Amino acid sequence: MKKSDFDFALPPELIAQRPLAERSASRLLHLDVPSRQFHDRQFRDLPELLQPGDLLVFNDTRVLPARLYGHKETGGAVEILVERLHDDHEFSAQLGVSKKPKEGGIIELSDGSRLVVQGRDGEFFRLRLDAAETVEQLLLRVGRMPLPPYIERDTDDADLDRYQTVFAREAGAVAAPTAGLHFDQAMLDALAARGVQTDYVTLHVGAGTFQPMRAENVHDHTMHREWLNVGAELVQRIERTRAAGGRVIAVGTTVVRALESATRDGKLYPFAGETQIFIFPGYRVTSVDGLLTNFHLPQSTLLMLVSAMAGRDFMLDAYRHAVEERYRFFSYGDAMLMLPGLMPADAQPEGIHA
Repeated sequence: MKKSDFDFALPPELIAQRPLAERSASRLLHLDVPSRQFHDRQFRDLPELLQPGDLLVFNDTRVLPARLYGHKETGGAVEILVERLHDDHEFSAQLGVSKKPKEGGIIELSDGSRLVVQGRDGEFFRLRLDAAETVEQLLLRVGRMPLPPYIERDTDDADLDRYQTVFAREAGAVAAPTAGLHFDQAMLDALAARGVQTDYVTLHVGAGTFQPMRAENVHDHTMHREWLNVGAELVQRIERTRAAGGRVIAVGTTVVRALESATRDGKLYPFAGETQIFIFPGYRVTSVDGLLTNFHLPQSTLLMLVSAMAGRDFMLDAYRHAVEERYRFFSYGDAMLMLPGLMPADAQPEGIHA
């Protein structure tokens, strides 16, 4: 299996550069997996597509303003994108700089704060903040929201609100769980009135989610690490939902990755820790019955994940339909709902779970 097997033509003008005026005003492509059909809907139609007793599982991670600017002692400009926090004063980050700094080197930020280079952390740099305040406090004070690289504009004040879900509470992500961006309080109220349950996992989305797959052979790709927490109360609620005949619907691929990382031998367990799970066609997703997600990049691991749930050929047909119908793509774009998440006929017994 090759990454080029997951390619599709996407006109650049379909990449959403800004959010719509209202969160729930986006369109919704409904994929009926068993019948292999898709239907053009509005996101506000979501409650009627769900059933009383269904359970929507959201990712409650909160995006940090994780982009910093500074310069090395030698004067070279540095752009810093925080990947993850290790403790109050140390973190890993991507560095945009002409010449990589050495261990012990100093980076001075735009406000005069100093970062000490501790060394490499795989493909990232490990940095220590030389100050009394914490890294999170520093980011909240001088950091900028880390919009994805395909949004070709500067961050503005509106992004501080709109590149964040309305239910975000656990700080630690440097990229938004974008399927959740469509939900406003009115939609959450409408779902509750319909009898749809809601609950949460936490998966802190890292900057590695935007890194392109370099290996052509899918089996040669190594996923980046992300921290997650699946709580015991959620596990019990999922068990009760399914026992009562309800469906478990993941809101975003991050929720699928979190729940599958907490699954062993087909059973879901409470789990907190890191994951490098890589889901592609042939992997059998058992923790959820459906998925609400945005449209993903060509040749991306996330497109492979949704293809694992609905089949590559059917998924690429749906993406071609979305292009023809001028859906908006990626983080600030439109949504897609797959129900139910059955094992597709064109899947093969492959896939990686780590």
